[in-house]
Amino acid sequence: MAFDECTEHPAEHGHTRDSMEMTLRWARRCKEYFEAHKHDVPWYSPDLPDQALFGIVQGGMYADLRRESAERTVEAGFPGYAIGGLSVGEPREKTREMIAAALEVLPKDKPRYVMGVGYPEEIIQYAAMGVDMMDCVLPTRAARHGLLFTSEGRLNIKNTRFAQDQGPPDAACKCKVCARYTRAYLRHLFVSSEPLAGILNTMHNLAFYLDTMRAVRHAISLGDLSGILAGSVSTSA
Repeated sequence: MAFDECTEHPAEHGHTRDSMEMTLRWARRCKEYFEAHKHDVPWYSPDLPDQALFGIVQGGMYADLRRESAERTVEAGFPGYAIGGLSVGEPREKTREMIAAALEVLPKDKPRYVMGVGYPEEIIQYAAMGVDMMDCVLPTRAARHGLLFTSEGRLNIKNTRFAQDQGPPDAACKCKVCARYTRAYLRHLFVSSEPLAGILNTMHNLAFYLDTMRAVRHAISLGDLSGILAGSVSTSA
């Protein structure tokens, strides 16, 4: 990834433009250095593909700056493009608006990557918009705080009502955690401050995210994401 500045939120238009300009300057410098030195690495081999350097679109919460940043980053010429500076406290509707503004400009024949998102239902929405790649610490961070993602919505395993619940975390999930452990046991581990709680919660959350991505890929192969969009769940338990 090229260097960029993740503009804070909220930020005024003038400050956001200054931040965007710095990101664009860094993008050009990173690309020049990368092209000059990409073979100066111990693992370089002419038989292997080169690494790829992505430029990053910034522009804060201003659609005009997002489009300008995308246009100028594309002019610099990268094999892929990222949309950064999101999920910094803005409403989710604004996140979608900024992604849409950048996607208007970013080429469809190059990978388009949104950095730092998101909830499972958001991943489905962004994929339907045309986003190819996403990454996020949410599955592991949520797991450490006792939040599980399930087919029935988000489940807070800390809740007292799960103390005697002998059901699996998610009856529709086939992961090793759901096959072996109960909600009551996971809650016991968490309230007892057992490190195993975070490990098992993480294993389940990652399995849920992987299942979500498999469903997205399958829907893409069928050419229709409407069904998976309609079935995405965002409620809490």
